[in-house]
Amino acid sequence: MILQPLAFFSLPGGMEWIVILIVGLLLFGRRLPDIARSMGKSIVEFKRGIKDVRDDIEDQSHLDPSATPRIEQQKPSAPGNSSSPPL
Repeated sequence: MILQPLAFFSLPGGMEWIVILIVGLLLFGRRLPDIARSMGKSIVEFKRGIKDVRDDIEDQSHLDPSATPRIEQQKPSAPGNSSSPPL
């Protein structure tokens, strides 16, 4: 397999972006501002959610370590000392 021809592909330049924008305007027309607005609201809501999670993590890290509940592992019991009846 020859990968050398793939090296000639790059990001669109100035003229290509203009063509893409014109095609986008023709396809979406009046809906384009609504789409952009909804995408902007989605990004703001996502950032707000990330900030809330970050604040929760910081709040938990500042708590007293003795106040945070610890999960203790149960020690396995010896085979002859099981409290449950055999099946």
